Amino acid sequence: MEYLEFELPIKELEDQLQKCKIIGEESEVDVTETCAQIEKKLSAAKKDIYKNLTPWQRVQLSRHPNRPYTLDYIRAICGDTFLELHGDRSFKDDKAMIGGLGKIGDQSFMFIGQQKGYNTKTRQYRNFGMANPEGYRKALRLMKSAEKFGIPVVTILDTPGAYPGLEAEERGQGEAIARNILEMTRLKVPIVTVVIGEGASGGALGIGVGDKVLMLENTWYSVISPESCSSILWRSWEYKEQAAEALKLTASDMKKLKLVDEIIKEPAGGAHRDREKTFKLVSNAIVKSFEDFKNLSPEDLVSNRMNKYLEMGVFKG
Repeated sequence: MEYLEFELPIKELEDQLQKCKIIGEESEVDVTETCAQIEKKLSAAKKDIYKNLTPWQRVQLSRHPNRPYTLDYIRAICGDTFLELHGDRSFKDDKAMIGGLGKIGDQSFMFIGQQKGYNTKTRQYRNFGMANPEGYRKALRLMKSAEKFGIPVVTILDTPGAYPGLEAEERGQGEAIARNILEMTRLKVPIVTVVIGEGASGGALGIGVGDKVLMLENTWYSVISPESCSSILWRSWEYKEQAAEALKLTASDMKKLKLVDEIIKEPAGGAHRDREKTFKLVSNAIVKSFEDFKNLSPEDLVSNRMNKYLEMGVFKG
């Protein structure tokens, strides 16, 4: 398990506990009481650290290298029913954007999401989770297929942003994202969106228009990352903590501003600490959200979705 800087006190106590247990196993000394004391301390330290996380610490947790990615969720939730679909039918298959059909129980869903890599080779293969225009066009193709067959859509957001390279711009990155946003607002099937890691800018919004938008507790959703914001405003990355604070990008901030609908609680220490529990929580939240919309007519569904987004940013002076 890898530890972030603010988690080091927990690492120290966990190491002490490990040593204590080893001493107990290797010698005749009774260390039960000492172990119990360390466990008590460890539990208090975890509570204290994870209860008072700053926005920047939540950003760090959302990028934790052990954190589960889109395919981990899909495989855990759908088992062997997931069938991946490829290509945008005009340029190529974007490995940073994955999609396909899968079942939760007896209900089919069209899953679409950004996929990051877990080591150097897969990170390059997945382009660090940054999709090109063909990725967004592939996502739209799959959404349109789902609409044709009356299958609800689940989008899973985890991206540092859409790929900003020259070739992406030449192929119409801005248009691809804008087209997706337009088409998603009028898609005639339910859309459930889950932010499982980083929700950065238009890259996330390109598959982020949903009837129900859910955010895991230690994730963020914003127009810009704290580092980029800091480098624009202060010409340096040093002020990323202040930027994270000011951007109001955490799940609780987003819920307060009515930009997302629900927060999914994570196990203590983050999603990576208890993957199975996290998968179960996300699966239940998707099913529960779908239940809310499955009996609505396509007209009501679209009109409710339109109204939901039109009401954002309205305030009474």
